[in-house]
Amino acid sequence: MAEKKVIAVTGATGNQGGGMVRAILADPGSGFAVRALTRDPGSDKAKELAKQGAEVVAADQDDVGSLKRAFRGVHGVFGVTFFWAHFSPEKEMAQAGNLARAAKDAGVPHFIWSTLEDTRRFMPLSDNRMPTLQGKYKVPHFDSKGGSDHFFSDIGVPTTFLLTAFYFDNFVFFGMGPKRGPDGKLALTLPMADKKLPAIAAGDIGGCALGIFKRGNEFIGKTVGIAGAFLTGTEMAASFTRALGQEVRYNAISPDAYRALGFPGAEDLGNMFQFKCDFQKEYLAARDIPLARSLYPKLQTFDAWLAANKSRIAID
Repeated sequence: MAEKKVIAVTGATGNQGGGMVRAILADPGSGFAVRALTRDPGSDKAKELAKQGAEVVAADQDDVGSLKRAFRGVHGVFGVTFFWAHFSPEKEMAQAGNLARAAKDAGVPHFIWSTLEDTRRFMPLSDNRMPTLQGKYKVPHFDSKGGSDHFFSDIGVPTTFLLTAFYFDNFVFFGMGPKRGPDGKLALTLPMADKKLPAIAAGDIGGCALGIFKRGNEFIGKTVGIAGAFLTGTEMAASFTRALGQEVRYNAISPDAYRALGFPGAEDLGNMFQFKCDFQKEYLAARDIPLARSLYPKLQTFDAWLAANKSRIAID
């Protein structure tokens, strides 16, 4: 039997990275093995990955030397950074630069970079439709990823730029799920007006990325956009109603009202939703549901994801 090709996965205990690790482990016939990178191999999540068959390796995205060592001998890397751990675009861009330099140093044949649009290409800082944040960003957690794409192309890392979408899982982790109002009724509150939100189960991103690796060099040098569904707020509320067995209404608020909610990241997310509305045509066109399903036939619909995850959503 031929030796399996190793895929190194950054952020292996997180949503996207964990999904990538699980996708490889769940497909023993793929010809790939997984090297799970984490800052703390002794964590419970890391130990669980090792128990499931992953090679767990210590690496820190702030330490380019550790990344170089972790990337040695691999066939591919799935690279993802996590803005919400620190809320710093500069830190995220520095980490992306480290990933690119380490991949170049190690001679990685195929890097999948999990990215998003740099919204400033659509809306310059001088555009007052939405506030400029931290002095030089419109949507910081988008701009820092899209603004890092050039690190990979500038130094010649063979890269697939994977445009992801809003996680279904945000309804669990960001408290974005339906909330009960003073009238006792559940409402899903989003500043999306009547526009569609491209979304995907976070774990399915890994399945799509594995599909890209399976197809060899086909997507190197290309941008691939994925989603599991394009849904309006009304459609999402209807799905919640079916899943929860009680009525959920869609409460469409303005981006200004969302930015004013005051939780950490509210301004960033308010701008994000506004960007997706104001540039709906371009944002939807960049993401391809049929392609995502061809890469990962088990791609979940929102209804299917809700059926499996509704118990994790705190609504009261």
